[in-house]
Amino acid sequence: MAEQVEVLVPGGKATAGPPIGPALGPLGINVKQVVDDINNQTADFNGMQVPVTITVDDKKNVTISVGIPPTTALVKKEAGVEKGSAEPNTNFVGDLPMEAAVRIARMKLNDMLSYELRTAVKEVVGTCVSVGVTVDGRRPREVLAAIDAGDYDGVLSA
Repeated sequence: MAEQVEVLVPGGKATAGPPIGPALGPLGINVKQVVDDINNQTADFNGMQVPVTITVDDKKNVTISVGIPPTTALVKKEAGVEKGSAEPNTNFVGDLPMEAAVRIARMKLNDMLSYELRTAVKEVVGTCVSVGVTVDGRRPREVLAAIDAGDYDGVLSA
């Protein structure tokens, strides 16, 4: 029976401490090697929390599956902010170019409820509402209305 451990680790900076060490220690595998492998695979997501699934089979073979960071983490990284706004509807902490929103939507498309790029971009812009980030210098709700009106069809079809 394979053991599966799901953890959220900082990209490129996982350690053998909690949550990885205590979960993998009893399984009798080389925790340091697993941590090194996770850090190599998550190095591109430096500064973001990354979901990682570690599967250990009966023969102690380890499989590491790295997910894509949450949409909020991607939005904050692209907007160049560390934290979201404490008052997201009134105080905006950064700006996200529409091209970056499309890039994030393409990255996350398989993990989202959306089937089309247009609706996936709307999900990303909706995330900007709760993080307190403007899109192309406009309030996110205005951008959602503009997407529905077809103002961004050129960017969405590229």
